[in-house]
Amino acid sequence: MSEGNTPVGDVTEGYPGVGQVLVVVPTYNEADNLEVITGRIRRAVPAADILVADDNSPDGTGEIADRLAAADSHIHVLHRPGKAGLGAAYVQGFRWAIDHGYDAVVEMDADGSHAPEQLPSLLDAARSADAVIGSRWTPGGKVVNWPWHRFVISRVGNTYVKLALGMPHGDATGGYRVYKVPVLEKIDFESVASQGYSFQVELTWRTHRAGFRIVEVPITFAERERGASKMSSSIVREALMRVTVWGLRSRRDALFGRRDTAGKP
Repeated sequence: MSEGNTPVGDVTEGYPGVGQVLVVVPTYNEADNLEVITGRIRRAVPAADILVADDNSPDGTGEIADRLAAADSHIHVLHRPGKAGLGAAYVQGFRWAIDHGYDAVVEMDADGSHAPEQLPSLLDAARSADAVIGSRWTPGGKVVNWPWHRFVISRVGNTYVKLALGMPHGDATGGYRVYKVPVLEKIDFESVASQGYSFQVELTWRTHRAGFRIVEVPITFAERERGASKMSSSIVREALMRVTVWGLRSRRDALFGRRDTAGKP
């Protein structure tokens, strides 16, 4: 692994119009999916690097990641001590990207629900945007093989986010994203304590409040075919609570003329 402010892959030109790109893929018990998803990413965007952030998966995901990294200089592994949550994994992955000189960071699930073949569309949009959300709920976006309750939770949740926070974005909870590094540095991402849905909402909220340009690109989101979903009722409750608090604070700040230009809620 290279040190300092130089991307560690062997492609120097990066993605045209965006620069050096790192795809952060958090994993916990994704042994059935990891090799497939990294292969698809490498074929879809050969110029991008991949960072697998593994939470000490007991099913051997970390060992598979090490084997893949040993065979491909574009794949790197961040071994974390235990299951600490999606948000914490992304925060550490963002820091790794900044420390190694990348220009943009991609969030992507390991289970195949985010199609790597759609990543070029997100990166193309990033040429003229500060952040890009792969959206299920913008025109052209859709979900495949979702149970009805997941559909309802996502649609109602995103509607609530729009009403509570006054953001125009249709899929603030979506986890397929591109962030330019200056955005992450401006919004103080390392102070984000949220997990799950609320982590994605908080990043969107901070980016929006800091005045950055967010673009939504339609994607097709497919339910995982292998492994167990990490969705839980506690994730939904956390998001509901935090969004409500942020919305109330925003109205208070507007009433008293306060504004945090760093975008913190």
